[in-house]
Amino acid sequence: MSLVEASEARKARLIALRKRKAGEVLDDDASAALGLLKSRNFDPGSRTLRKHNREDDFMQDTVEKDVAGLAERIIAEDEERRAQELDVFNIAPKRPNWDLKREMDKKLAKLERKTQEAIHTLIRQRLAAQKGQSDDIVGAMNAQQKQDQADNESDEEE
Repeated sequence: MSLVEASEARKARLIALRKRKAGEVLDDDASAALGLLKSRNFDPGSRTLRKHNREDDFMQDTVEKDVAGLAERIIAEDEERRAQELDVFNIAPKRPNWDLKREMDKKLAKLERKTQEAIHTLIRQRLAAQKGQSDDIVGAMNAQQKQDQADNESDEEE
């Protein structure tokens, strides 16, 4: 079906729909364009008219009917769960200290860095004491620089 034919068919359906809404009688061409008729008031099996009551209109499934009693069921299920004995093993974590480790990791990262700096300072002080220099940090750093220079000179001689 080409675009022109599709647009013509759509125009015919729209015109027929407008006429039907206005209450006008449809001609045969327009009714054919609308497609099959729906038999809302006619029962094709028994070939008779259907009788509708006001109750039939209200018998349709609605959201209100779907959720009717839902709150009561939820409350009953909740009471059943509460009535069951509370099992401590299902609540407790598999590793009892998992939350402690999670909280402490951030603090331990800072402490680890400071610990490494303190270890380096102590090593420098020991090296400086062995060389006979003062125990302060500046002396240790000077001793380390002299040691590095001595190592560089020995590497160059080889």
